[in-house]
Amino acid sequence: MTQKPYIVDELISAKAIAARVEALAKEISTHFADTDKLVVVGLLRGSFIFIADLVRELDLPVEVDFLEASSYGNSMESSREVRILKDLRGEIAGRDVLVVEDIIDTGHTLKHVLEILETRHPRRMEVCALLSKPSRRETDIEAKWLGFEIPDRFVVGYGIDYAQRNRNLPHIGAVRFTEENS
Repeated sequence: MTQKPYIVDELISAKAIAARVEALAKEISTHFADTDKLVVVGLLRGSFIFIADLVRELDLPVEVDFLEASSYGNSMESSREVRILKDLRGEIAGRDVLVVEDIIDTGHTLKHVLEILETRHPRRMEVCALLSKPSRRETDIEAKWLGFEIPDRFVVGYGIDYAQRNRNLPHIGAVRFTEENS
């Protein structure tokens, strides 16, 4: 796949992300204060930086697990066909579960993942998402905790990629395509 040249404009600063992650962790810690251990399920790959920062701020005993689902591949548009590429290693039956998502766009991936996880009978399950694009939502899925609502722009950084690039940016940036010869 040949990528068009693009520029990344900062949309949300690293400082704003850090402050929001700290606030989210406080709210989540309060909500799950009665748990013996919270199973934090990161949806790979986009959530890996967010989940690492979030669990370090939680004032709870946590177990971390990962599930990898994809409906994008290297595309900028969801195929709406969700594939599970890596399943959880641990059991969640009877456990408190926090699903951590990088971005809720159409909502199809998260809805599919939650349906699968519900069949495993967690005690309770909630969702925390870093980003949400409500203008693109095609399902009625929402996160209990949300970092930032963003406009309908393709974003990268803080774990989120475009064709496996820009995950390492410390901020969230909006992709802007440029002309070939500019």
